[in-house]
Amino acid sequence: MKNKASLYLIGISFVSTIGGFLFGYDTAIISGCNTFLENHFQLSPAMLGWVVSSALLGTILGCVISGTITDRYGRKKSLMLAASLLSISAIGSMLPPQFLGNPENAFWITSNPDVAFKFLIVVRVIGGIGVGITSVVAPIYISELTLPENRGRMVSLYQLSITLGILLAFLIDWVVLNQAGEYAGIISNEASGFWNWLFVDELWRGMFGTEIPIALAFLILLFFVPESPRWLVTQGRNEEAMKTMIRINGEAHAKLQMIEINEMVKTETGGFKELLQPYLRIPLLIGIMLPMFAHLSGIAAIMYFAPNIINESIASVENAFLGAVLVGIVNSAFTFVAIMNIEKFGRRKLLLIGVIGAFISLTGVGILFAIGSNLVIIPLLFYVASFAFSFGPIVWVIISEIFPTKVRGLAVSIGSFSLMVTGFFITLTNPIMIKTIMPSGTFFVYALLTLPAIWFIWKFVPETKGKTLEEIEKLWIEKHNKKKRIK
Repeated sequence: MKNKASLYLIGISFVSTIGGFLFGYDTAIISGCNTFLENHFQLSPAMLGWVVSSALLGTILGCVISGTITDRYGRKKSLMLAASLLSISAIGSMLPPQFLGNPENAFWITSNPDVAFKFLIVVRVIGGIGVGITSVVAPIYISELTLPENRGRMVSLYQLSITLGILLAFLIDWVVLNQAGEYAGIISNEASGFWNWLFVDELWRGMFGTEIPIALAFLILLFFVPESPRWLVTQGRNEEAMKTMIRINGEAHAKLQMIEINEMVKTETGGFKELLQPYLRIPLLIGIMLPMFAHLSGIAAIMYFAPNIINESIASVENAFLGAVLVGIVNSAFTFVAIMNIEKFGRRKLLLIGVIGAFISLTGVGILFAIGSNLVIIPLLFYVASFAFSFGPIVWVIISEIFPTKVRGLAVSIGSFSLMVTGFFITLTNPIMIKTIMPSGTFFVYALLTLPAIWFIWKFVPETKGKTLEEIEKLWIEKHNKKKRIK
């Protein structure tokens, strides 16, 4: 019975993390498209930054609406909305109106470059909204289904799915580029077959199109997962909640959880009023600042522009794509390190080790760029490894477990909003920074921005491993009451 319950939980968690996989896939797939989009649409560095970061603009909008949606309509319906938007975006990104090639043999309506470019921006924003919603809802959903001793590991699956999505996308980009060969991105006025159009002439379309089956699979599989039992309790649907908890953890655990959940839900009011209570000030500060610090280290820019950044030091497009694949492999491998150790060493210790490692490695990237070395890939991989076992998964774990049930969706949406806004500006400005202050200056800036994070984690972030969500809530109340007594 226990094995069946464990397999059931793993299956649910797997489905909910496909949204994260799509997040990672979309992040990395455009890194292979950048050079071809730049040539196809004749983009300046600022416009290249805009098309790449437009999805992150969508994630900001998704984060804004996700808190209200997930707390009002439930975790499952919110994920289904996200999957629908991601499917629309995947199809739309492959099919902006055609404006080059042979108009008599066009596979899509002919148009001018501005219309096609705006079409691409709009569908990428739509996909970003889907990513924003799933970035909030998936970690909450998993954390509300899992026992304390496994919660960190299970929520880390969301980050693992992001890294695996990045890795697969880097591999797909490399395969498509090699398949196209010397004709990659060369558009002629001669008639071309549909497959050739997608994967040779305008191969960025084919790269985007590989996302379609994953997005549709996500939507279909969501029909078979249950609603979060903790959310069901807040809606007075205790019987449905009990059935799900029994299936996941067995009847004995389910009865104990039901008592604890009901006890805490009675004391919660929900909404901004609850979130702004004095006892939640420190959790709210953590929920905003920790995600912001994660992206100030430059991870979004590195993932979106990996081939471009690597190409700055080795001047070889093919080798730059291979370097991006290495980035994806290291990212995934060290996320496994976090999953295997998060319940052993705890959240706080891994965070501190990883952020110190990020500062050292980013400084190393800046130095090697400054002296013109072609070994930049070494400290860059060290940075990716440091991020992957610390900031990457642990931010999602912490912000999904430090808030009360009734405001968890709202609170995590604020945290995700902070992360996405920071990621948007880092990604938007990266091409401009590399052109104006050079790659070395850019990475020195990212290194300096990690220093405040070390102090913040040491000062404010508590250890939450092994505690139930209700015990963590009681911890904040007790700390607040203790401060009041001291005053």
